[in-house]
Amino acid sequence: MVSRREVGAAALVAASLLPRRTQARDAPSPTTTAQPPRIAMLLYPGMTALDVVGPQGLLAGLAPGSLHLVARAAGPVPSDTGISLRATTSFADCPADLDVLFVPGGDGTPAQMRDAATLAFLQDRADRARWVTSVCTGSLILGAAGLLDGYRATSHWCVRDTLLPLLGAIPVDGRVVFDRNRVTAAGISAGLDFALALAARLRSEEYARTAQLVAEYAPQPPFAAGSPAIAGPATTREALAILGDLVAEARAAATTRRPR
Repeated sequence: MVSRREVGAAALVAASLLPRRTQARDAPSPTTTAQPPRIAMLLYPGMTALDVVGPQGLLAGLAPGSLHLVARAAGPVPSDTGISLRATTSFADCPADLDVLFVPGGDGTPAQMRDAATLAFLQDRADRARWVTSVCTGSLILGAAGLLDGYRATSHWCVRDTLLPLLGAIPVDGRVVFDRNRVTAAGISAGLDFALALAARLRSEEYARTAQLVAEYAPQPPFAAGSPAIAGPATTREALAILGDLVAEARAAATTRRPR
């Protein structure tokens, strides 16, 4: 049974382009051992904090003592709105064998798509990770590392259909998309759906249901504006004006990758 302390553990914890084709893996079976899963969540300058904190808040209870917030160096890492999260582990000290490798999105996505150290870290850990995952534009970083070649994947709506194909992925309009051992989620708020769906695979559906209830995750948004189709053309244009620099920079990063 999941406890409130487990679900709330995140509040205590988080106050060279070398793309290559990786071998496809079947979806892992649920964990049957008593050992908690080993989870590494990437932090980088310009990430969206909610991409990290939402999933961490729901996954931390599964991984007491084995959930690592990873960056190039341990210490505070600023998000794209100024709030900082503290990396507990460096690339060098992150466990080599992981159950979950996670990448968030954010305004810093294009820089990470070009960052040789980040891409090399992701490539190395993904080779052995049971699950390779992302939220929002984090899937573009996975793609830049060559980790979505031939996989169905989703991302934030502003880049999903146009940029994922440039990175070898097959775009899917879905909230959370599983393809073998790859799990990608749509924009920002989809991180909660992602974490619950993954928790069900890591532990059990009953565990995930209980975690959802403890978190009182029963969204009732005040406006019908969560997707371009619902929001309409005028609101979509306003959103694209805000997201335009991110889209342009991510496109440039995607189109200047070295050939495989």
